[in-house]
Amino acid sequence: MSSIDWIVLVLTLAGIVAYGLYKSRTSKNLEGYFLSNRSMPWHLVLLSIMGTQASAITFLSAPGQAFTDGMRFVQYYFGLPLAMIVISISFVPLFKKLKVFTAYEFLEQRFDVKTRTFTSFLFLLSRGFSTGISIYAPSIILSSLLGWDIFWTNIVMGGILIIYTVSGGAKAVAYTQQLQLFIIFSAMFIAGYFIVHNLPANVSFTDALKVSGASGKLNVITTGINENGFEWKDRYNLISGLVGGFFLSLSYFGTDQSQVGRYLTAKDNTESRIGLLMNGLVKVPMQFLILLLGALLFTYYQFNTGPVFFNKAVDEKVFTSTYGDSLKQVQEQYNKLSATQSNTVQHYVDAVHVNNTAAMALFKDRLQRNNTSINALRNQYKTYLQKADKGTDTNDTNYIFIRFVVDNLPVGLVGLLIAIIFLASWGSIAAALNSLASCTMIDFYLRFKKHHAHPEPQDIADLKKYNQSKWATLGWGIFCIIVAEFSTNLGSLIQAVNVFGSLFYGVILGIFLVGFYIKTIGGNAVFWGALLGEALVILLFVLDNNGTIGLGFLWLNVAGAVAVVTLSLLIQAILPKRALH
Repeated sequence: MSSIDWIVLVLTLAGIVAYGLYKSRTSKNLEGYFLSNRSMPWHLVLLSIMGTQASAITFLSAPGQAFTDGMRFVQYYFGLPLAMIVISISFVPLFKKLKVFTAYEFLEQRFDVKTRTFTSFLFLLSRGFSTGISIYAPSIILSSLLGWDIFWTNIVMGGILIIYTVSGGAKAVAYTQQLQLFIIFSAMFIAGYFIVHNLPANVSFTDALKVSGASGKLNVITTGINENGFEWKDRYNLISGLVGGFFLSLSYFGTDQSQVGRYLTAKDNTESRIGLLMNGLVKVPMQFLILLLGALLFTYYQFNTGPVFFNKAVDEKVFTSTYGDSLKQVQEQYNKLSATQSNTVQHYVDAVHVNNTAAMALFKDRLQRNNTSINALRNQYKTYLQKADKGTDTNDTNYIFIRFVVDNLPVGLVGLLIAIIFLASWGSIAAALNSLASCTMIDFYLRFKKHHAHPEPQDIADLKKYNQSKWATLGWGIFCIIVAEFSTNLGSLIQAVNVFGSLFYGVILGIFLVGFYIKTIGGNAVFWGALLGEALVILLFVLDNNGTIGLGFLWLNVAGAVAVVTLSLLIQAILPKRALH
C-alpha cells in the first residue's frame, strides 16, 4: 500500500477508537456497562443489531462466496424476516418484563439453575469460538498484504479492539457501530462503482449483470429439487433458507446474548420491536447487494486477466520453491485462456447489444466451457501449492475481494476499503465480547458467588462488579485471540462460522421454545432432552462430514430444535409428576 493509504487506514481506525472511548461514559454499574442503562432509541438498536451481524466475514468472504458459488447464499437469510416477527411477539415482551441482563436468566425462572447454566455454557462455547474466527478474518488481510506472521497479526487485531470494548461496554459498542456502518456502506458502494467503472467502455452495468447471469452467478433462487427429488445436501436453496434459515435466525436473534443484549438496551418494547423488524426488512437486500459485488467482480475478471490464485503472500512464497516451474507453466496456460475468455465475453456482449440470440447462445456456451477450464487450471495450481508446502491454505475465497481492492482502486481508497474490513470486524467482535462478559458475570460469577454476611454499600458493590466485568471482557478477548491462532484452513469464513453456530443454535432454541410454549414440561425433562439433542446434532454433523448421510448444515438447526422439543415431551411423560419443576 502507498503511504497515503496507510494514513487513511490509521486515521480512520484511530478515529473510531477515540469516538468509542468518548462515547463510553455511562453509569459504572452492570446495567450501564452491559445494557447502556436501557436507554437506546430504535435506530441505534437497529444499527447495533446490524453491526453485530455484519462482521468482517460478511464483507470479506461474501463477495468471494458469490464469485465462486454464485448468489444463492442470499437464500440463507430468507427465514430472517419471519423470525423477527416471532421474536417481536414472543421474546421481546417477556425479556423486557423480567428485566433480565441475559436471556438465560429466564430459563432459571422457568426451569431450574442447571438448565440455565447448560444453555449459557452452550452460548459461551459457540460465541467464543465464532468470535475467534471473526478476529482471524481481518488478520489474514494484513498478513497477506504485508507478509506479517498471522500469529502476531491476530494479537494486534484483537488487542486494539479490546481497548474500547473493555473501556466502554455496550454504549461504546452501539455508538461506534453507528459510525462504522456509515463508513462501511459508503466504502462498499465505492467499491461497486469502481468494479463497473473499470469494465470496457462499451460494457454497461446491465451488460455486466447479463455476463454474470450467463456464467451462473446470479442464481439467487434455487429450489434444491432435481430429478431425484429434494437434495438435502444442498446447503443454499429456497426451502433450506426459509425453514432452516428461520430456525437459525430465531435462535440467533432470540437466544444468542450477542443479539439479545443489543435490543435489551432499548428504552421499551416498541423501540426493541421496531429495531428488530427494520432489521428483518434491511438485512436481505443488504446481503443481496454485498453478494452482487462478488458477481460483478466475476464479470470484471472475465474481461481482465485476474490472479490464478488470490492470496498473494502464499503465491509469492511458494513460487520460489522447487515447484516454481510447474506453477509458472500453469500460470502461462491460465493467462492464454484468460485472454481467450476476454475475447469470448466481448463477443457475447456484442451479440446482446444487437439481440442476436443464436450468437448469444453460441458465446454463452463457450463462456461456460472456458470457465470450466479456468477453474481446472486454478485447482491444478492449488495442487502444486499444496505439494510445495503442505501447510498452505489453498482456499483463497476470502482473498478475492481484497485482492481486487489492492490491485485496482485509486490511492487513498485502498486504505479506506481495508479500514472497513477492520471496522466491520470490530463492531461484531466488540458486541460479542460484551455479551460473553455479561453471561460470564450474570450466569456464572454472580449466580454462584458466595455472599458475605456483611454486604458492602451499594455504590462500592456496583463499582466492583463494573470493574470485574471489564476483566471478564478482557479475559474473553484473550480467549478469542487464542482461537484465532488456530483458525487456519477453514475455507470460506462466512460459511465456517455459520456451520459452527448451527451445531448449537438449534438445541438452544429448542430449550427456549419449550420454555415459552409448553408449560407442562419441567426442568429435568428439558435438561436431559437438550443433552440428548446436542449429542444427536453432533452425530448428524459427523455422519454428514464423513459422507454417511447428506444433510446441509442449515438443517442441523431444525434437527436440534425439534429433537429438544420431542425428547423433552417423551422424557416428561415417563418422569413422575413431582419432577415437573
